[in-house]
Amino acid sequence: MTPISITPQAAEALARLLSNRAQSPVSGLRLAVRRGGCAGWQYEMQVSDPQPGDVVVESGAARVIVAGDSIDRLRGCEIDHSDDLTDAGFKVNNPNAARSCGCGTSFEVADEPPGSHAVPDGEACGSV
Repeated sequence: MTPISITPQAAEALARLLSNRAQSPVSGLRLAVRRGGCAGWQYEMQVSDPQPGDVVVESGAARVIVAGDSIDRLRGCEIDHSDDLTDAGFKVNNPNAARSCGCGTSFEVADEPPGSHAVPDGEACGSV
């Protein structure tokens, strides 16, 4: 089973991005989650090559690389893209997120205690 899906809008935007920024023929949008953000986990996206243990998902010329250590928290996700003036960019629709922070860059997983991975008060989530 493919761990994530890519919407047609995201595939089109990602294909454009990779045609301009790909470092090699196997480069893709590498998606990971890391501890941080006000809800506990935050998304990390960058154009890079796959690393050992990663899972590569392709849709036409679009390639998303799911970090091996993040697969469980990203399984079932949908990668979308929006061109809205106030909220443009790639979006992760994550069914594993029990709640998201107000700025939308971090999330909490349902089977973890609330706030167990959150950053200390006063620290910003950062941006994706």
